[in-house]
Amino acid sequence: MITRLKLKPGQKGTKAVVEKYGDALVCVRYRYDEASRIRTKTVELIEEQKELPAPRRKIKDDALVPVRIAYGEVELGRMAKMIGGKWDKSSKLWYVPYGKIKKTELEKHMILDA
Repeated sequence: MITRLKLKPGQKGTKAVVEKYGDALVCVRYRYDEASRIRTKTVELIEEQKELPAPRRKIKDDALVPVRIAYGEVELGRMAKMIGGKWDKSSKLWYVPYGKIKKTELEKHMILDA
C-alpha cells in the first residue's frame, strides 16, 4: 500500500470527515493498493488532551533549600547537620545546600513552596 495524499482539515477531499469529526480531526490520508486496486481513506483523530504539569524548576547546587525533618527522625537530623545544614528556630526547618542532599533521603523532605 502506498500513501499518496496526506491532507489537513479543510483541504479539498476532507469536507465530509471535517463535518463528522470536527476539531478532533488531525489529518486525512488516502492510501492506494495497486494489487487489489483499492483506495482507502484513513483519518487521524485526537483522542485526548491534557494540560501538562508545570515544569520543574532547576535548583542550583549551592542554593540553600528548606528541609522539614520530623521530631524523632534522629538520623536525618544528624545527616542534615553533618552536611552543613543550619537549623532555623522560627520556621522549624533545616536549611541545607541542595547539591549535598540531591538524590538522598533528605531530598524527599525538601519543602518546595517555603
